[in-house]
Amino acid sequence: MDFPPTPSPSDSNDYPGIPPSFDAQDNTKRRSSSRSIKRRRFDDELVEYSLGIPGASIGKSEKRMRTQSYTSHLPEFPLVSAPPTPVVPTPPDRRRGSGKLSLGPGVSKKSRRKGQLSQLSTKDLGRWKPTDDLALILGVQQTNDLRIVHRGIKFSCRFTLGELQSRWYALLYNTEISRVAVAAMRNLHPDLVSAVQQQALYSTAEEDLLGTLNSSSQPTVERFQELLEQNPHVFYPSRTAKSLMAHWQLLKQYQLLPDQVVTPLPKGTDENILTFSDAEDTMNDSELPDYKEDGIDVEMQLADRIQKKDIRLLETSLSRWQVLVQSVAGGGELDKHTLAVLRGRRVRYLMRSREIAVGRSTRDHTIDVDLTLEGPAAKVSRKQATIRLRNTGDFFMSSEGKRPIFVDGRPVLQGNKVKLNHNSVIEIAGLCFVFLINQDLISAIRQEAVKVNIPV
Repeated sequence: MDFPPTPSPSDSNDYPGIPPSFDAQDNTKRRSSSRSIKRRRFDDELVEYSLGIPGASIGKSEKRMRTQSYTSHLPEFPLVSAPPTPVVPTPPDRRRGSGKLSLGPGVSKKSRRKGQLSQLSTKDLGRWKPTDDLALILGVQQTNDLRIVHRGIKFSCRFTLGELQSRWYALLYNTEISRVAVAAMRNLHPDLVSAVQQQALYSTAEEDLLGTLNSSSQPTVERFQELLEQNPHVFYPSRTAKSLMAHWQLLKQYQLLPDQVVTPLPKGTDENILTFSDAEDTMNDSELPDYKEDGIDVEMQLADRIQKKDIRLLETSLSRWQVLVQSVAGGGELDKHTLAVLRGRRVRYLMRSREIAVGRSTRDHTIDVDLTLEGPAAKVSRKQATIRLRNTGDFFMSSEGKRPIFVDGRPVLQGNKVKLNHNSVIEIAGLCFVFLINQDLISAIRQEAVKVNIPV
């Protein structure tokens, strides 16, 4: 039995020594991997893909199948195989590549150039505003000196002389920066442009024309208007008669007009010039006349009357200061002038006299102890109670208001009185106080009363 010749490895893409395919009736099992691992196609897979062999091309929804591998167990008898498939050369454009789409050279250069322009414009307009560029251009055109521009123009931020120089060269020789700057200046509002033009520096020719007016003269606005109309080619178009007059006054103030130039003193005369301190030492104050200003005596008399009036008011109100009010947080020990203390939650009242009135102060009525400082006292009478110190050293409180007063829990009605002891609790219309007595001072008062034999 004759067998067909086995195809050589060059004529087939299969593995050498293995038949390219099995018969459909063969029951030999084959194994393959179904893992969906993305990998690059080999040359043989590219050939099958290009030929459009059914089963060789893999759709997007199907899983990628790896190359079929056969078992090492081969049959003992030879099998009839189909004729080998001719090999078609792979097209050069279908070979595996990097997978990147390359655009045309014109597109890449254009996009790159656009990005560079946007970067230049963003970097250029970072610190330099369009108003700064306009002021720089006008200043250089007027003075032709970057040092004067750096000293005389107030930019949006502080620039050094080197930055001004580099910016000026960039506007002259860098086409990209100059194009962006000119476009930004064209978009400026007319009011901003006029404001920058009004602050343009004065040129030397303009100051020479202003110097023709003498410093001793008093030129009017009409004179500067005539000077502006006679020399329109010298003055900047934004100049007005008032601006020229203001600049001429500045030149006169700082001694910059031509007729104000001080001639230098001859050599050897500097030693004879007196300084201000030397001239002041030579003066005698006693020889100077004493000039009196008009109306100063009247003002002194008025000030004296006001001060005397304030002193009288203080003297008359001194008798009313029978009670001092202090904060509870800042309270300290009792001094030698305080007889007793009415201590609340917020303030404490220091009793300095033998008799004090307790109540609520109004616009027309004043009271010694104003309970409105402690809390809401709408239900307190204007004169609720009176606290008196007797010669024996005892304190008594008499109730004089409509509502009763509670002392240590006992009510005291109107017209009645009660003795106050040390640490007695007094309640008046919901306001609670503790009555504290200065024992040292009260004992001294009792001893004096015994010595004088004052009847009780």
